Amino acid sequence: MKFLCTSAELVDASSRGFDIAGQKVFAVRREGRVYAYQNRCPHRGVGLEWQPDQFLDPSASLIQCATHGALFLIESGECVAGPCAGQSLTALKCREDAQGIWVQG
Repeated sequence: MKFLCTSAELVDASSRGFDIAGQKVFAVRREGRVYAYQNRCPHRGVGLEWQPDQFLDPSASLIQCATHGALFLIESGECVAGPCAGQSLTALKCREDAQGIWVQG
């Protein structure tokens, strides 16, 4: 497992991007739980964020691809709107402990 950040660095209803040995990933915290995904849209293979650490739509209830506006469920990574509807982001196993947030890498 690779260390991402401390728990305090990922507050609820927020997202953060990371580069782990050249692999672009991001994490989202929703209702206390952390979800981690590869930072790669299944539509064109591009990064999702429109600004650093900005992976969520304006309501912070869905992950949004900045390139074509595809929307993904935070809990599963499934695309529910946009050009890749029915496809999913690649989820990464993650865990949280007293030190912070860790992702399988």
